[in-house]
Amino acid sequence: MTTLRLTRPRTHQPPTNHRAVARAGLYLVMGANIGIVTALFAVAGPSVNPLITVGRLFGLYAALVMAFQLLLVARLGWLDRRLGMDRLTSLHRLTGFGLVWLLVGHVVFVVAGYADLTSSGPVDELVTLATTIEGVLRAIVAFALIMIVGAVSARYARKRLAYETWHFIHLYTYLAVVLAFTHQVAAGSSFVGSLFGQVYWWTLWGAALGAVLLGRAVLPLWRNFRHRLRVSAVVPESDNVVSVYMTGQDLDRLAARAGQFFLWRFLTRGRWWQAHPYSLSAAPDGKSLRLTAKAVGDGSAGLRDLKPGTRVFAEGPYGAFTTMHQRRASALLIAGGVGITPIRALLEEIRGHVIVLYRVNKRDDAVLVRELVDIARTRGALVHVLTGPPSARDENGPLLGAQSLAGMVRDIWDRDVFVCGPPPMTDVVLKGLRELGVPKDQIHAERFSLAS
Repeated sequence: MTTLRLTRPRTHQPPTNHRAVARAGLYLVMGANIGIVTALFAVAGPSVNPLITVGRLFGLYAALVMAFQLLLVARLGWLDRRLGMDRLTSLHRLTGFGLVWLLVGHVVFVVAGYADLTSSGPVDELVTLATTIEGVLRAIVAFALIMIVGAVSARYARKRLAYETWHFIHLYTYLAVVLAFTHQVAAGSSFVGSLFGQVYWWTLWGAALGAVLLGRAVLPLWRNFRHRLRVSAVVPESDNVVSVYMTGQDLDRLAARAGQFFLWRFLTRGRWWQAHPYSLSAAPDGKSLRLTAKAVGDGSAGLRDLKPGTRVFAEGPYGAFTTMHQRRASALLIAGGVGITPIRALLEEIRGHVIVLYRVNKRDDAVLVRELVDIARTRGALVHVLTGPPSARDENGPLLGAQSLAGMVRDIWDRDVFVCGPPPMTDVVLKGLRELGVPKDQIHAERFSLAS
């Protein structure tokens, strides 16, 4: 096997890094609010028992994390375009488990503190608190709901639940938020004894819930009322891949970009309540939109049966897999399977010299390849279709491994790399890029579950 000399050239970094700016903004907002909450706690002073004091602090931080979680899933365009829904969802999940432990600490320390004061057992004390202090019973219900949501969000349970079931259970989080807030209003020391605390918490919760209402309801309803999407054509691309074309009103004013995806609902009998994420498979041209999907599973297989004229409710556009994050003058686009859809769209829009590596098991699986070649010919790009089983190797080792990538793309360090495909392929590519020392801010990966 040929051993390549892997050296990373020194190149100039463009000044703007939208992803870093968004992350810094999130951390700054969270840090500032932690400081305010800690100050409110200090001003309120200690409780009659040190265990209760610790429990109160846990409760305040839990309320802050809960509001922060709402912001992460509000699907606000500014954040989503910079970080992407997959990263925001991962951060939401991570902070969710932190929330669970903060709430457990809040309950345990508060109940233990009051039990210490009254010399009663923790269970008896919990019952006494629930029946004598306003808002405590609501807090217990909120705690139980969040524990249930946390349990079904654990990786083991999540893999065994249908998405619709998991999502329905997850909606109870909003009820838990309302119950927790009313508990805080009734019993929280920063509410009861501080005008500034009242203003702060009302503002925080109002902003968090308002962001969710705006991003998850108001904007999707407004966009669909404005653009009125309908299916215009359904075109088979292969035996098991189909493209759906849609037209509507004022699509030139829809802020969608190549590489993004929508959550699509096709308003037919038996399908209107199902939302499926599919990437745009062509760059938006202001006249129509297109998705291309592999016909597997109940949702995707049903795309073949859509009729022209079918109304479409689309939530989006979502995703940070766009040229907005391009940092170099040239690019490398790597796709696997039906992950070619956002890559094909990006090829139309991305700047500079482009190389496309399209990984499939066999040549017949390379859907949209003719379109890729036509676009590449027009703009002077290169397209390489790599075929073979997952274990395939070339003279430089595993296909799309570090040595293989460096052998095919000698200036890979001077390119942005966009990767979209099945998780095993994506993992191999990302590992290879790390081994090569490609700068992290030049690597852009789309989670395949959102792209396919």
